[in-house]
Amino acid sequence: MSITLGIIVGNRGFFPAHLCDTGRKEILKTLAGLGINAVILPDTATKYGAVESMDDAQKCADLFKANADKIDGLLVTLPNFGDERGVANAIRWSGLQVPVLVHAFNDDPVNMTIKDRRDSFCGKMSVCNNLRQYKVPFTLTRLHTVAPDNQSFLQDLADFVVTCRVTKGLKNLRIGALGARPTAFNTVRYSEKLLENSGISIETLDLYELFGWVNKMSAGDEAVNAKLNAINQYVSTKNIPPVALLKMAKFGVAVDKWMKETKLNATAIQCWTAMEEFFGVVPCTLMSMMSNMGISSACEVDIVGTVAMYTMARASGKPSALVDWNNNYGEDPDKGVVFHCSNLPKDLFEKSGDGSPVMDYQEIIAGTVGKENTYGTVVGRVAASPFTYLRVSTDDYAGKIRAYLGEGDLTNDPLKTFGGFGVVRIPNFQKLLTYICENGFEHHVAINPTRVATGVQEALTKYLGWEVYRHQ
Repeated sequence: MSITLGIIVGNRGFFPAHLCDTGRKEILKTLAGLGINAVILPDTATKYGAVESMDDAQKCADLFKANADKIDGLLVTLPNFGDERGVANAIRWSGLQVPVLVHAFNDDPVNMTIKDRRDSFCGKMSVCNNLRQYKVPFTLTRLHTVAPDNQSFLQDLADFVVTCRVTKGLKNLRIGALGARPTAFNTVRYSEKLLENSGISIETLDLYELFGWVNKMSAGDEAVNAKLNAINQYVSTKNIPPVALLKMAKFGVAVDKWMKETKLNATAIQCWTAMEEFFGVVPCTLMSMMSNMGISSACEVDIVGTVAMYTMARASGKPSALVDWNNNYGEDPDKGVVFHCSNLPKDLFEKSGDGSPVMDYQEIIAGTVGKENTYGTVVGRVAASPFTYLRVSTDDYAGKIRAYLGEGDLTNDPLKTFGGFGVVRIPNFQKLLTYICENGFEHHVAINPTRVATGVQEALTKYLGWEVYRHQ
């Protein structure tokens, strides 16, 4: 996913202006090296394309307005002290409400004459002071001043890209809730109004209506055959009855139609047991396929589970899965088993051996509704990798959205079980489990095979105003 930053180069006239020329070139080189697009004043529009006066600020604001649909965040860079009002007004007058990263260049202690001294160290404080006065939230670099090619700043930019993706992705997010919450799952209750307050809308649909659309389809429909081919290409279906595969294909076509017509970005689906009893398959494969494309889909109508999945998919560009914190792993207090029945996206699974994904039946509820009615799960072992976990929850009593997140590792520890599963190692895991229980969080958690916690945390806290616990 490409990203575009609006760039403000700060300048103050009685500081060396030539530093804005070299600084601008260094910043643009760094951004280009990371594949980040830039919207920046031409160096002919103002002195070196920097912002100092009110006129400069207006030119910058107008440029940002003209490119508002493509700008995901703003980077304020200070090659010298910078003009605090020019920076703040350029942002205010642009009307943009996007993440802002404030960067300041290092001074060289052996080259601090009046000709080359930056004072960006000091100027950054003044810019931040003004941004706070203007009520513009902003992100800081790890080091107060840092060279554009320093590894620390490269990581700052990588994290900021994640923050921008998440902030943009969650604003105007539309999630489809298909079916009612399973009666036994009070844990997946949520507040639509709290989500709406953060720009996240929920579109509901009754299973009865969707099955009505399915019943009108024939086996010869072009869309049904296309979906059937997609299912067979997605995962091994060699042991699945053709009648079950046809039902899945029709179900998938109906969901696709609903999502397109209502402009949905993600879904949460009632996966049991009405669907199995009265339709005769589980929706797991279709949900797995959607999640694998970044169109996150959570089971058991866990809407806030979908929010967490989608957040990390946006952050990383890789699919997320929703799993249970399900079991201990022997006597190791820092390890556990994650599991679902499952609808996990296939890109998270091992690619070969016993852990590679195949379609199967849902063993847990087969004893209740019959094996023949539960085909459609995607089973296998999650591949070993670093990972980030995130849980989002709406706290109606406090009137706010809460979350916890952290990072760990999916391991190769031996485990033989069914469904979609893996072993995790999380430092100080027992402390996290205590926090989950004491604060009433759900047993579901979203996982993503990347390390994106820092950028996600910044987006959720600073730019969305959620209460987030970062497990260390």
